[in-house]
Amino acid sequence: MAYLLDSNLLVYSAIEAHKFLRPLALNTQNFVSAISKVETLGFHKLEAADEVYFNSLFALVTLLPVTPNIIETAILLRQQRRMSLGDSLIAATAIEFDLTLATRNVSDFTSISKLTVYDPFQS
Repeated sequence: MAYLLDSNLLVYSAIEAHKFLRPLALNTQNFVSAISKVETLGFHKLEAADEVYFNSLFALVTLLPVTPNIIETAILLRQQRRMSLGDSLIAATAIEFDLTLATRNVSDFTSISKLTVYDPFQS
């Protein structure tokens, strides 16, 4: 099964205590939204070692762009409930590409009926 990896899983996978996430994060069959690239690499306190790790990760997985359809779906999601711009775009990307969203923040996405969510911390 292929997943769309949420930004928080990418960040957790860089932490030694959560290295069990690395096979999921570095699996070339999984996908990442362009929004997650901005969220991870755009962190203002990003350390050099983490930047190298994230750039290596982004070189392996397929980066999905924000398309007009994703924008329209994100608008609908935000009209239905309060959610961040990043979460709405990531959820819309998973819906658009028919992918299961892998995230630790399941509660941010549970009310979206068209979205399947997987929390690897609960496995």
